[in-house]
Amino acid sequence: MSMPFYVSPEQLMKDRADFARKGISRGRSMVAVHYTDGILLASENVSQALHKISEIYDRIAFAAVGRYNEFENLRIAGVRLADMRGYAYDRRDVTARGLANAYAQTLGTIFSSGGEKPYEVEIFVTEIGDAADDDQIYRLTYDGQVADEHGFAVIGGAADVVSTYLSEHFEEGSSLTEALTLAVDALGRQNNERGEAEDRVIPVKNLEVAVLDRTRSQPRKFSRIGPNRLESLLGTRAAPPPAPEHPAEEHPPGTASGDADPDDPKDPTDQESGDAPPLEDPARDDLPPVAPPPPADGGQSS
Repeated sequence: MSMPFYVSPEQLMKDRADFARKGISRGRSMVAVHYTDGILLASENVSQALHKISEIYDRIAFAAVGRYNEFENLRIAGVRLADMRGYAYDRRDVTARGLANAYAQTLGTIFSSGGEKPYEVEIFVTEIGDAADDDQIYRLTYDGQVADEHGFAVIGGAADVVSTYLSEHFEEGSSLTEALTLAVDALGRQNNERGEAEDRVIPVKNLEVAVLDRTRSQPRKFSRIGPNRLESLLGTRAAPPPAPEHPAEEHPPGTASGDADPDDPKDPTDQESGDAPPLEDPARDDLPPVAPPPPADGGQSS
């Protein structure tokens, strides 16, 4: 009977954490930004059918990144829990803190269990109060950890780059337009191949934005911002200048600056360039001799 290989608990947890982080890093980032009248949630989402931001209850919103089927199951479970608690007790008893604790228990149990893979998700649970000081933003990770964020928060693939941009430009008491512009600009930050941060303009049709607005007269404070309103709020955005195809001091092979000969003397494939002789066919000793051509008149040679 063969014995299974022993894996230490520390190594097992590390492997599961690396697996979850790798899956989350493939997704696009999500930002939550606090503004004067509520909380704004924004993300880049090219799908028009699969939403990453949704309403859970009157003053509570849910947003997530990662595997859609996994965080959609969590969202549905949160809606059912909120409805049952609000029906059995009171609507004021449904809070983001209670939902965040329930999500933390679920994610922590799945992550610690060896029978199934960990969830590749990160979650926002946000709630607005009667005043700005009562607003809450909870960030939950794949292993069930809960963080109470203030001002702004970021989850998803490029969280480090986006968070750095927000920390440099975020200001308390901003308006909806300022918060939206900041969030979209932060989502446009990305790392190039050299690891340097650079800007890009995200099309309006690829943005998913929603707010929890305390100024709404309805009990339900969740509202989505459609493309038409996004265009009016964002205004005209300038695209970043395109990168040059070749540096100024370099030129592609076969070309040169100015009016010089386009042939490159350093290019051995040129037939004739300056002092470089034309290429010659290499001598081959293993080839059979070639017969001379027949006479032009087609007769026999004497």
